[in-house]
Amino acid sequence: MAECKNIMVYVETAEGNPVKVGLEMLSPAKKLADKVTAVVIGGGVADAAKEVAKAGADQVICVDSEDYKEFNLDAYAQVLVELVKEENPEAVFVGGTQDGKDIAPVVAAKCNTGCASDVLDIKAEDGEVIYTCPLYGGTVLEDVKIKTTPQIATLRSGAFQKVEDPTEGEVVAKEVKVADDVIKVKITESVKEIAETINLEEAEVIVSGGRGMGSKENFALVDDLAKLLGGVVGATRPAIEDGWVSKIHQVGQSGKIVAPKLYIACGISGATQHVSGIMNSGYIVAINKDEDAPIFDVANVGIVGDVMKVLPVMIEEIKKIKDAQ
Repeated sequence: MAECKNIMVYVETAEGNPVKVGLEMLSPAKKLADKVTAVVIGGGVADAAKEVAKAGADQVICVDSEDYKEFNLDAYAQVLVELVKEENPEAVFVGGTQDGKDIAPVVAAKCNTGCASDVLDIKAEDGEVIYTCPLYGGTVLEDVKIKTTPQIATLRSGAFQKVEDPTEGEVVAKEVKVADDVIKVKITESVKEIAETINLEEAEVIVSGGRGMGSKENFALVDDLAKLLGGVVGATRPAIEDGWVSKIHQVGQSGKIVAPKLYIACGISGATQHVSGIMNSGYIVAINKDEDAPIFDVANVGIVGDVMKVLPVMIEEIKKIKDAQ
């Protein structure tokens, strides 16, 4: 017997497509509930709603309106609150994205209920749902029970696998109006910045560099390896503070929480704040000259050596393999 009759999953979209964590959340929801109701909000998101329905949701409520083309915290939160009133779910799952981390506590406050943040695991015991959340930069894990309903939880990207062999659910279009006095901040103009953009959260391969790279010039090797592997560049906070790469590349507790299939750590010692952001990686390769570096405790493969000698050899050997194919 399921622990919940109905769990609502808010699936965020980016450029018209459901984000990775949105689809991942359907899996724990289906294990816990008799019915999983997904919610997609935005402008021009009908196709995204269909994709969510194919990913395992029993029902997808699609709130498709030009009024919601741009994300507005007040508006989106109120839409979710109105749908919670209608559907009466026992829990609401929200992806641990930047917008998700904003919207979840607002919905919880409006519903006068509790919110579990950055959930890494969900289990059921004695008829209760238990959320496992990290504390102190991931050094401690805490089991959280929310006694009020609906239970609100933000789930970390990569912590859960997508639904295997999903059955297709139905899409229901709904119109939800939000009163003007609810919206405290209004977007008067939106300008698309012409700047460097990467998507660390969706990347399958990430090559990251730390202060052990030594200089901005040396850090270029990280970029070379990432391009060769079809991946993206990540970095630790010290490397960013030294000006070697922009903040958009930051991986860790104060940057992006990532879950690539392959994560290569170059010249990274393995501070807790960084390690907690890569724990859901499928395979971790670490290169560091200090054999006692904490990064080796979480690495699947550790290479003890000077990163400036190891990386050129790796790059050259990978090029040979690719040329031979």
